[in-house]
Amino acid sequence: MEQRRTENFTIILMSIGAIGLSIESLILHWEFWVPPLVLVGMAFIWVINILSSIEFRIRKYYYVIFTAIMLFYHGVHETSFFDASLVASLALLVFSFFNHSYMMNLFIMEYAMIMVLQLLMAYQSGSVTFDALNTSRMVLYIIIVTIVYFCCMRMIEDRIEEGTLLKKLEERIEINDADMEDFLSNISHELRTPVNVVNGMSDLLIKKKIGKEAYSIKDAGIRLAYQIEDIQDYTECKRNKVILEEEEYMSTSLINDVVTSFRLLDNSNELELVVDLDPSVPSWMKGDIKKLHKIFRYLLENAVKFTRRGGIYVRMYSENTDYGVNLCIEMTDTGIGMDQKALASLAEGMFQVNKKRNRSTGGIGLGLYIVYGFAHTMGGFVKIESNKNVGTTVRVTIPQKVIDESNCLVLPQTFTGNILFHVRSDKYKVPRVREFYRSMAANLAGGIHVPLYPAETIRDIERFQEKISVTHIFMGQEEYEENPAYFDELSKGDIVVAVSAYPGFSPSKGSRVISMPKPLYAYPVIKIINEGRAAMNIEGFDSTKPMFTNVRALVVDDEPMNLVVATSVFTDYKMIVDTAGSGKEAIRKYHDGNYDVVFMDHMMPEMDGVEAMKKIKKAAEMEGRDAKVIVLTANVLSGAREMFMKEGFDGFIAKPISLTDFERVMMTILPESKIDLGGEGL
Repeated sequence: MEQRRTENFTIILMSIGAIGLSIESLILHWEFWVPPLVLVGMAFIWVINILSSIEFRIRKYYYVIFTAIMLFYHGVHETSFFDASLVASLALLVFSFFNHSYMMNLFIMEYAMIMVLQLLMAYQSGSVTFDALNTSRMVLYIIIVTIVYFCCMRMIEDRIEEGTLLKKLEERIEINDADMEDFLSNISHELRTPVNVVNGMSDLLIKKKIGKEAYSIKDAGIRLAYQIEDIQDYTECKRNKVILEEEEYMSTSLINDVVTSFRLLDNSNELELVVDLDPSVPSWMKGDIKKLHKIFRYLLENAVKFTRRGGIYVRMYSENTDYGVNLCIEMTDTGIGMDQKALASLAEGMFQVNKKRNRSTGGIGLGLYIVYGFAHTMGGFVKIESNKNVGTTVRVTIPQKVIDESNCLVLPQTFTGNILFHVRSDKYKVPRVREFYRSMAANLAGGIHVPLYPAETIRDIERFQEKISVTHIFMGQEEYEENPAYFDELSKGDIVVAVSAYPGFSPSKGSRVISMPKPLYAYPVIKIINEGRAAMNIEGFDSTKPMFTNVRALVVDDEPMNLVVATSVFTDYKMIVDTAGSGKEAIRKYHDGNYDVVFMDHMMPEMDGVEAMKKIKKAAEMEGRDAKVIVLTANVLSGAREMFMKEGFDGFIAKPISLTDFERVMMTILPESKIDLGGEGL
């Protein structure tokens, strides 16, 4: 950019000089054929500059030669005896911006030659009287040109030296960046590895039902893992080192992530979460699903932290564009809000709206800065609206490619039912929560083109039954518990009754009421409308988890406790698990065993996971086997997954092990014959 600006600036000054020279030539009746050539030459300069068809290095030679010719043409006329010094000084100053000393030497030598010619012509013609005044003027002009020459040379030397220092500084920064990346990778491994052990061992204690303390240990481990991840994400955003990892994903999986995350958060304030998924969002898109998940998590955690009463409204919709869609995520809460000064400071990084407030709520204050960083890296933007003691709305808009443009939520065209929402509006102490539910219901009804009727009382339900054929009733737990017998009786008929309830709720014995775990959102509603009572007691999107029965797995890790944790996780999926404590042992066992999949740690002494994977792949190729090797690593820096996949791994799972990631990877790499989709309930 700087080079281009310098070139354009030089050409503009050359153009002004060429026009001035042409005008002077016509006025003073110099050679009539020269001005047209000068103007044609300038036109050619503009053409090669605009087209950039010739290398910049060659273009510079042309600029210098053309200017030297104009300077010589101007200087060889007797009327330019004193003006030649001014024109030469201008040429020196203009071309000094190119930082080439040879240009300065060329122009100063040309100036010296012109002055010699001028003196000879003046001596022969007598056009200049060499009295004291003219002689002093000539000497002064020569001194000025000489000073300009040395000043330009000094500026060029200074700029070259500054450029060299800057280049060295950039190289040093690159080296420091590389060292920082290595440090982050190592520290990630060193911190996440024991966290993985803590989480895994707490799971073992939970399975053995050894006290409620195990749940507290696991919660602390998960929180620590998130904070380690937050620091890594913040560092990458601050250094503009975020690397995108695009893959295809289902849009409904994003909403499932919101719901799952909310259920894991501390909701001691009994906040209502209302999730509004626009049914017209494309069912399959392509983007960085992990960063989208993190954006949702950061926004949701912030909303829960700073909301004492009321609820949180999550809306996800899309806007069609030429390149796909703009995926729009809105998170609105009824929390304490922020003033304009706080809003202006949010994107600066590590900003906490109120230090006292954050001490009481926890957190390290990085979430919103990371949201900004991720959104901008993905080509999107963030907008925040907030008022003190009213609440905050965060809108994140991110471009995504569309893989399948069909609606993510659909009903069969043959559906002709009528749906009631039985929710008492007076039970919500914060009026905005009522607005959240109304907006969600209205958007859902408009999206699936089905009438949804609000019925606040039993009497309203009865009136609707008299007028229309009611097929479904959705309600809250409080509404059901006020009159369970009435709704149990309705459920035994043709009406499907579904209750959005807190954990631990179960309908009356003999009832056919469907239990929907809170929060209420579009997917289970659509599932129940589509499947009726076949969707009884649903949990999220699916009531079963896949099983990988008799899949033989080799787990490789130099940390013994990691082997214990991984073995515990994988055997829950009915896999046959063997372990190895090093890369060399893994290669030996792979030769002797018949493994369907190998889980390989990355950082191990003597032989790291990448080298071990390549040797296993080579051995499998020689033996005519298909080796599936999944990296199981604590290195979760941006681009880690892409790097490992380029090295030749078949899958990537981060520590601590996420069951969702584990299932997704296994479903991807294993043949259908090894996957049992009729597994146990979650």
